[in-house]
Amino acid sequence: MDFFISTKQRSDKEELMDDFSIGGDLLRDTLDKLENINRWLGGNKVTVNGLQSLLKHHPKEKEITIIDVGCGHGDILRDVAKFGRKHNYKFKLIGIDANPTAIDYANELSVNYPELSFETQDIFSDDFKNRTFDVVLATLFLHHFKEPQLISFLGNTLKQNNIGIVVNDLHRHKLAYYLFMLLSIFISNKMIIEDGLTSVLRGFKRGDLERMSTKLNVKPRIQWKWAFRFLWIIKK
Repeated sequence: MDFFISTKQRSDKEELMDDFSIGGDLLRDTLDKLENINRWLGGNKVTVNGLQSLLKHHPKEKEITIIDVGCGHGDILRDVAKFGRKHNYKFKLIGIDANPTAIDYANELSVNYPELSFETQDIFSDDFKNRTFDVVLATLFLHHFKEPQLISFLGNTLKQNNIGIVVNDLHRHKLAYYLFMLLSIFISNKMIIEDGLTSVLRGFKRGDLERMSTKLNVKPRIQWKWAFRFLWIIKK
């Protein structure tokens, strides 16, 4: 751990979770603990509230296909399913992840959610680029990629979808780094500790998101949320 850290530029350091061969009990434990941390910090609500804002004027009687990229074990989509049921939306929810073990676990945990399905797929593949859908959710996902990849992915995704994209990702800030370092005292999973600190350094400043908005030719709709998150809504 670095005690004197710079957040001026995004880090290129890869996270352990970027190794899609990781599986077994380690991955399941990591996904479970990440869900608990995100719930405790209010992170999942940021995505659901962003979706609610995006769908504010959309008719509820029409089925809405929502894809969650980098879905992990599906906790965000289960929250979205609960939101849809509560507000009488007709959702078709699809989770996409490159790690087959995460997808297997997501299916196990989602047996009571018939509106959910999960697939192992590369978001940069031609198969994914040829899909169409209404909304894309990207929660703690974009920071895994460099900006040119993000511009390409988001540009293609805007062409593929009918309503918009909801991005919930980390604010790259020294205080966020040191707060997570403090929080790590209570975390018994070394992968989460190491990747958590790396994630903050791979996160974004508002200027990064505004610059990408300009490159995508979309109006920057960016809000800061606790705990050190940016909600970035990209409308069609």
